[in-house]
Amino acid sequence: MFGTASRIRPALRAAVILTVGLAIAGCSAIYRNHGYVPTEEDLAKVTVGVDTRDTVAEAVGVPSVSGVLNESGYYYVSSRLRHYGALEPKVVDRQLVAISFSQSGVVQNIERYGLEDGRVITLNRRVTESSVNDQTFLRQLLGNIGNFNPGTAIGE
Repeated sequence: MFGTASRIRPALRAAVILTVGLAIAGCSAIYRNHGYVPTEEDLAKVTVGVDTRDTVAEAVGVPSVSGVLNESGYYYVSSRLRHYGALEPKVVDRQLVAISFSQSGVVQNIERYGLEDGRVITLNRRVTESSVNDQTFLRQLLGNIGNFNPGTAIGE
């Protein structure tokens, strides 16, 4: 009688310790890195007023994003996200390096921004509502049968 209880307790204790250990390990933070930002040593190779787009691409690398209007600049973006358990991922670090160019393609300025420099932008859905009903041509044609006035067709 005492033999079975003495064997079950250590097994139960081991199962509880294993379960608690797995629960703690499952709740540890997982970090993910996205993007690329050049280091200060790489940026030191770029000279403002001298280097061009091609020499910047050779020294620092090709950016993941470039200026949309008139190819105004190169933008290097890096983000670090923390996943913690079942919670929504949170951005814990973001770096942005902006290299702007003049009209002739020469480096004009190099700027570095961090997460603390960013602003939250609220996206609005601006869609014009249409007054067109979702009806097929046949449904519209048959729907007008009772609305026909022969007097308007004759010209009265």
